[in-house]
Amino acid sequence: MSAGLSRRRRLDPGDWEIVLDALPLAESGRIDPRTWFQNPDRPFELEIGSGKGTFLVQQARQQLETNFLGAEWAAAYAHHSADRARRHGLENVRMLLGNAVEFITHWCPDGIVNVLHLYFSDPWPKKRHHKRRVVQDESLAQFHRVLRSGGELRIVTDHEDLWAWYEEHADRNTAIFQQCQYVSPSSADEEEFVGTNYERKFRIEGRPFHAMTLKKVGG
Repeated sequence: MSAGLSRRRRLDPGDWEIVLDALPLAESGRIDPRTWFQNPDRPFELEIGSGKGTFLVQQARQQLETNFLGAEWAAAYAHHSADRARRHGLENVRMLLGNAVEFITHWCPDGIVNVLHLYFSDPWPKKRHHKRRVVQDESLAQFHRVLRSGGELRIVTDHEDLWAWYEEHADRNTAIFQQCQYVSPSSADEEEFVGTNYERKFRIEGRPFHAMTLKKVGG
């Protein structure tokens, strides 16, 4: 083992990480993720694709009265995010290792989420892979189901084709979502959309960013 590897800090996700594949089956077929927190009655927000947890940790430190669940399918990133939340002592953060859309579709009860966050999602640029993109007509219907009345889906991307995809899906789902002005989270710096390391890296390159908020229509 190299000296660099020997000095690498061991990640410890602790109780901050929940593994989707290890969840017990519930009689109702649903599991309420709010019960994973010490104060389950607080407002609840869910980030789809948390990466290394930059947004999650930054925002949760400023919004201590809200519970945040991050979902990430890449194990290394999920472990990193959970370890990061643990080291900051953030009892209002949990990380789910697994597919976020699968979790929302098959596990989440109706009307429990105040805000869904989708930032810099994988664009899956090849046409044959477009079915893997997070936003589909079917997934939007599920997002609508799990959001509270007036709940929001907040989206940011730097990928032009994916942005066109988002606009197309928003335009044909106006029966369930109203497109509204996007407002950056309080943890973002001035002129930032989210304030992740990814955004800061590509802002230097002059990449354009696009953002929208989709507000739930109906109860």
